[in-house]
Amino acid sequence: MDHAAFIRANTEILSPPLVPEVRLHLAHEALPIWQKTEEELGEIGLPPPFWAFAWAGGQALARHVLDHGDLVHGKRVVDLASGSGLVGIAALKAGATSVLAADIDTFSVAAIALNAALNAVSLAISADDLLRNPAPSCDIILVGDLFYEQRLAERCVDWLAAAKARGLEVLIGDPGRNYLPKNKLVRVADYAVPVTRHLEDAEIKKTAVWRLA
Repeated sequence: MDHAAFIRANTEILSPPLVPEVRLHLAHEALPIWQKTEEELGEIGLPPPFWAFAWAGGQALARHVLDHGDLVHGKRVVDLASGSGLVGIAALKAGATSVLAADIDTFSVAAIALNAALNAVSLAISADDLLRNPAPSCDIILVGDLFYEQRLAERCVDWLAAAKARGLEVLIGDPGRNYLPKNKLVRVADYAVPVTRHLEDAEIKKTAVWRLA
């Protein structure tokens, strides 16, 4: 199927509330696009269309990177579980020399390409599961809103710890998901992120940016 055509047909070009500098192909509501995705692929029980929304952790991390450009300026960035590509795009706008946006969802891969073009930036995109191998060569890894499932969170923490041991920096944006390993993190900044009640339990989500200790 033509993933890019599906995304164009089922989203609008909008800016996330906390990151007006970036434009994305976004959906207004979760359930309709979720159902359409399952119908299009002929599968039931698919994971949510993470690529279609600007999640709280990603918005906070993107805002933080744009406001503190020295974190990524002149650096090679990996945007892990990129989703819409928001964080990676923000990093490029803040002066990163390169970004690898990685996501195993084929819709995300298409959405990242569309959103990068929409913002006139160029980044590399990978559909590989980066957690299966040591982190690729880079200076900093950015992780937006990934700690919502236990097994995934455990794999991610181990992978990030190994990357940190190699001298890579790690920043995480998270609104307090169940499996965020706070005991391994240092809180860097706090944000109040406008989100849709269809996805979250509030219209404003208290969200933090963390550094891996």
